[in-house]
Order: sequence, then structure tokens, then C-alpha cells
Amino acid sequence: MASSTISSNSTTFIKKDVGLSAFSSSPSSFSVPKTKRRNSRKIVSVMAPQQSPRSPSTTGSVKTAMTMTEKILARASEKPQLSPGENVWVDVDILMTHDVCGPGSFGIFKKEFGQNAKVWDREKIVIIPDHYIFTNDERANRNVDILRDFCTEQNIKYFYDIKDLGNFKVNPDYKGVCHVALAQEGHCRPGEVLLGTDSHTCTAGAFGQFATGIGNTDAGFVLGTGKILLKVPPTLRFVMDGEMPDYLLAKDLILQIIGEISVSGATYKSMEFVGSTVESLTMEERMTLCNMVVEAGGKNGVVPADSTTHKYLEDKTDVPYEPVYSDEQAR
Repeated sequence: MASSTISSNSTTFIKKDVGLSAFSSSPSSFSVPKTKRRNSRKIVSVMAPQQSPRSPSTTGSVKTAMTMTEKILARASEKPQLSPGENVWVDVDILMTHDVCGPGSFGIFKKEFGQNAKVWDREKIVIIPDHYIFTNDERANRNVDILRDFCTEQNIKYFYDIKDLGNFKVNPDYKGVCHVALAQEGHCRPGEVLLGTDSHTCTAGAFGQFATGIGNTDAGFVLGTGKILLKVPPTLRFVMDGEMPDYLLAKDLILQIIGEISVSGATYKSMEFVGSTVESLTMEERMTLCNMVVEAGGKNGVVPADSTTHKYLEDKTDVPYEPVYSDEQAR
């Protein structure tokens, strides 16, 4: 396990490796300025090493401890037990697409399911134009028009248009960037599976759900079936305890982690963030953590739901949800 610690009695930052090949075998120290805040020993980041895959249990009465991501995917696939590396068909709770990938996804959907086919659930699809807006480029504007046409054809409930088509002015209820809109409009809920045609869909993992980006072909299939085939990722758990200094932000935490494990250090892995430092973060800060897991190659990022999560969602959704948490023995 590799850890980074700061002691209030010293101005020396110690980084020590105890087993990860991504780190140097010899400790290195860096000088950091003293701060006015007096704290006990702070753990900035702790990362568990990669775990070998577990064999799945052979009977229903024998169960192996599971991580959050494994539990979410197990429930969504109606399986009592899952282990890293297994391939399962997963029921999707929310599919999001925008004006970059939406037209392509719709085209694949119509090609494979038929020109007059209907989506699997019009209330589980969220469409948000946020890339090609406010532009004079006719082809870019055409992308947004395709979204409008599809939403009208399919009677999509959650289409956050940029325009009020009644007077062709900017819609005052426009929701902005898709990742922020998903959260603010209550589409992010603990324990659910959320997919989006954007690599940073992993942002929604801050709500204790499985959230990851997919391509147009997968999205076209989900539009017609509400399902996707996924390989269960292994989990890297990052334990962060202590009080954040005033000069550090959530962005600094995730950049530090990526700097230590490298841009490929979490390839097709779930990055789970826990500890008192994480618990002290706002929902927006947790979203910042999860937003950048893809920059380390991560499949998804996830933060356990707690009172901060529930309070944020109080006035944003009336859809019931059921959080899940990693078992203590999960590896």
C-alpha cells in the first residue's frame, strides 16, 4: 500500500512505496511550507494495490464480499454474486446523450431496430444539447435539430433544449453542461446504472452509482433494449483521511492520485473514494473527483452515498433509490 502523509510537527512531505510498481522503491521527500492550521497527522491519499480476480461462489448460500461497483452491477443484472472479469447483461436506469453523439446513436438505433421503432423507455432517456450550441455553423446546428426531431418522434420526457421554440430565444430553463444538468435535475441516484455518450459521464459516480461513458453503437443498442453487456471491473480503493488545507481543492486530490498511479494506472478499473476527507467534500467536489477518473483510464469512479448525498437529492427527485456499500472484506 502506498501512502502520502503530512505531519503537523514537520515541514517534510514523505512519499513511501510499499509494493506498487508505479512508484520508486526508495522514499522521496519534498519541502512544503508550514501552514497556520494545526492538524493531527493527515493522510492525503492511500491506494490499495491491484487485487487478483476472485472466483465466484459456487452456490447461493456461499457468498463472497463485494465492492460497491460489483453490488450495483449484480443488482442490475439480477445476479446474487459477481466478480471482476465476469461479463453480464445489465439493465440501464438512465441513458444520456448530447448533440455530438446523439445523431449517430439515433441513426444506429433506427438502422438496427427499424425506422418506426420506439425506444425502450422514454422516461429513462435524457438528451442535452451542450457542445454545438450558440454557433452559426449550419451543420453543427443540424445536430441539435436532429435531437429535436428525435425527441418529438419518441416523445422523450427529458429533453433540455437550448431554445424556446415558441419565440426562438434562449430557453431560460436551459440546463447547460450535461454532467451538471444530470445532477441538478435529479437524474443521478445512488445504486443505479447511468450511461452516457461522453467519456466524463463517470462524474455521476459521485452519487454512489455506476456511471460510465459508452460509444454510439452501444447507445443505439441501449435505446432499443435498455440493456448493455459489461465486464465487471476490479476496484481500486483510495482512502483519504484528514482535513483539507485551505489551499487544496478536490481537483488537486484527483490530480495527485493520477500523478502517482499514472494516466493508465486505473485502466478498466473502478476507482472508489472513501475516508473522512471524502466525507467532508460537497457533492460538487465529489463530482470533481469522479469526473477525472477517465484520465487515469478508469472505467468508473464512485463515492459512497451519505447524508450529504441524500440532502442534495431531497428536492431534486422523488424516485426511490437504494444505496449500496462495499463489504469490509471486499478486495
